[in-house]
Amino acid sequence: MTVWKNTPKDSILVGLSLAQFAITPLLAISWDAVSLPVRVAGGALVTLLMTYNIIVISHLFTHVPWFASVRLNAAVSVVNSVNIGQSVQAYQLTHVRNHHRFNNDRQGDDGTTRDTSSTYRKGKNGQHEPLLPYAFGGAVASIADRVKGVASVVRLWKVGDSEEKLLSLASHREMRRVRELRQIQADRTAHSLSLVVFVSLSWQWTVFCYLPAYFFALTLVNVQNYYRHYGANPEDRASDSVSHYNRVYNFLTFNDGYHQEHHLRPGTHWSQLPGVKDDQRVRLEAQPRVVSPVPAMLGFLDRRRPLLHEPLLHEAEPEGMP
Repeated sequence: MTVWKNTPKDSILVGLSLAQFAITPLLAISWDAVSLPVRVAGGALVTLLMTYNIIVISHLFTHVPWFASVRLNAAVSVVNSVNIGQSVQAYQLTHVRNHHRFNNDRQGDDGTTRDTSSTYRKGKNGQHEPLLPYAFGGAVASIADRVKGVASVVRLWKVGDSEEKLLSLASHREMRRVRELRQIQADRTAHSLSLVVFVSLSWQWTVFCYLPAYFFALTLVNVQNYYRHYGANPEDRASDSVSHYNRVYNFLTFNDGYHQEHHLRPGTHWSQLPGVKDDQRVRLEAQPRVVSPVPAMLGFLDRRRPLLHEPLLHEAEPEGMP
């Protein structure tokens, strides 16, 4: 009987998850004994670990769980919920069942987007929202949601009736729905108790290192998502995302750069994404699409990026308008 659902290569991701799980409290314990420069470096490390986990590790896990065992996958969800400061199961619901269903759509007739993380959600005139409000505003909103999750201790961290978004995204099949909502409860419990542990180890580290690092990690994740879609054509399924094919980057991030391919087949294991590019080559080359020379996190450096969404706006303008 195999342990791995897909490939033993996923053991690398398990190892990275456990390494972060161990490193974080060690940084808290050592806070009082180290110099200011080391503290700053530790804060940068916490930011990097959380950002990488959200963008790469937990993202891959939410699409394709690593283990054949449901219990082992539940344990991974708990561990990485501590690592990223939020429920991985809730992340799975909002990302896989919302973002990958509506694919960074534009505002509809009701003035909003169906994808709640869409870069167009608060934009004007069919344009992306500006980067800074999207990145920092999204981080603030995420922290507000995390505070509500921690505060749900009054109901033992269960998903409440007022959490309509999560309830609407949970499976309609009763047994699976119950399992998903219980996993969110377990994830929230682990995350909340980890905060208690961090404060007990060093409240100064928690306040002056962990919480700022958490905010900056969420901001960087939003920057990453922004440039994964900025300039792409949300009306075309084969060009609604941005890919980056640098071999070193994709080696270090488990093929995270194959984002258009990931949108075409979101259930594909990370090791098979280059194959999706080959299989879909005719479709991908049939229309213009954005391929970035830099990783999404550095998308602001891509000054020559084509803005494929803008011609559609011009076509929609009445004749005679400038």
